[in-house]
Amino acid sequence: MSSVEPLLFLLGLPLAGALVLGLAGHRRFAPELNVAFSTGTFGAAAALTADVIASGPRFALQREFFIDPLNVFLVALTAFVALTTAIFSRPYMRVEQAHGKMTPRRLRLYHSMYQLFSFTMLLALTTNNMGFLWVATEAATLATVLLVSVYRTAASLEAAWKYFILCGVGIAQALFGTVLLYMAAERAGAGPEVALHWTELETIKASLDPRIMGLAFAFLFVGYGTKVGLVPVHNWLPDAHAEGPTPVSAVLSGLLLNVALYAVLRCKVLTDGALGTALAGQLMMFFGLLSVLVAAFFLSRQRDVKRMFAYSSIEHMGLITFAFGVGGAVATFAGLLHMTVHSLVKSAIFFAVGHAAQQAGTQTMSEIRGLIRSSPTVGWGLMIGSLAILGMPPFGVFASEFLILVTAMREQPWATPFLLVGLGVAFASVFQRVQPMVFGDSSFKPLPHQPALVPVFVHLGIALVLGLYVPPYLESWYREAARMVAG
Repeated sequence: MSSVEPLLFLLGLPLAGALVLGLAGHRRFAPELNVAFSTGTFGAAAALTADVIASGPRFALQREFFIDPLNVFLVALTAFVALTTAIFSRPYMRVEQAHGKMTPRRLRLYHSMYQLFSFTMLLALTTNNMGFLWVATEAATLATVLLVSVYRTAASLEAAWKYFILCGVGIAQALFGTVLLYMAAERAGAGPEVALHWTELETIKASLDPRIMGLAFAFLFVGYGTKVGLVPVHNWLPDAHAEGPTPVSAVLSGLLLNVALYAVLRCKVLTDGALGTALAGQLMMFFGLLSVLVAAFFLSRQRDVKRMFAYSSIEHMGLITFAFGVGGAVATFAGLLHMTVHSLVKSAIFFAVGHAAQQAGTQTMSEIRGLIRSSPTVGWGLMIGSLAILGMPPFGVFASEFLILVTAMREQPWATPFLLVGLGVAFASVFQRVQPMVFGDSSFKPLPHQPALVPVFVHLGIALVLGLYVPPYLESWYREAARMVAG
């Protein structure tokens, strides 16, 4: 089988799923149908991954799509988390329907937009065209706006509007940066039909006008950085997490932020080649470190559990951005590993938080108590997930954070104290809030539908394994991707 067939299935299944669920998303079997489409998408992602591992980078559909070790690992991660989130959302959405929050019309919107959201993320990851990357990112924004606002409450509509405005402004900056990128490519001799192909740009990056590329990266970094949730363009993220359905929070933190950072990485590679300086890396280090510090101190002020973990996502994306800004083989390897374990652990936390909030009838942390007694699996899932995301050994987050800190000590020693302060404050803030939620007395009633907690412990189990042992094929995968990004 060539790479074309799994790619067509990878993109075609979620697109078909969006159409089918747009018609039947309110039916009783719609959650199972959502899982079925996500399962097929994951199977296609696995086949595409095996093809790239066996044969190396591949083009498809007249070079409009390009699959290499950097994006194929994100494709596999995206399809996997999308599948487990679809499994989690089956009982979650049925409980929401029982509570009167979801009507048949809203369920149809949720299921169809979930599949469309998966399609746009996978399109952004696999396209070879930087213009299509922008289009797919904008489409993901529009799909997410509808997902965040699905409850149709005043708070959810406000959160969706804020998300649309802020990310709309940001993506407009990215569009201008893409236009500048096209201008630089044409001046370097690229033909109009391939001037925005990333593989063509990577080949001629040393010939790109450094003045244009410096300006282009500034706009691209601000534009896509808004989607990453970097400070100071992060304000949409806590509201979107707090007011949207919990499965949306899981895919926002676990997937969308990664896709936006992937776009930044592609742009950084071109800018580094054109400028021959560390300007792009310095910008990423500064705003990454700023995000770690600001998010860490905001964590202690939160009362809503989903808002707290949204700020945790900002902190971790800042740490990953800092690692990629430092550059070099070790820091880039650590950044890729951290992207993986953060996606797995944070989505697992949101799964547990979603069921806990449904059981308590609130997202206010002071009103959620004794999960370990009312629902031991939810309580343990939240406790273990929180310890994992805070960097406790032997989970994978500890391994990646340790590598980032060691590299910072060697390459950027001035930043190490700031990183340690940010990580320390984040640990204290989250741990002191989660502990009373898990332990203590509880009078919560059981949920009307059995919660789907297998995805929680599957994600945490993989994160634990990656902290103890990275399989050789996965390690070589990371090393090859790190080589492509770091040069």
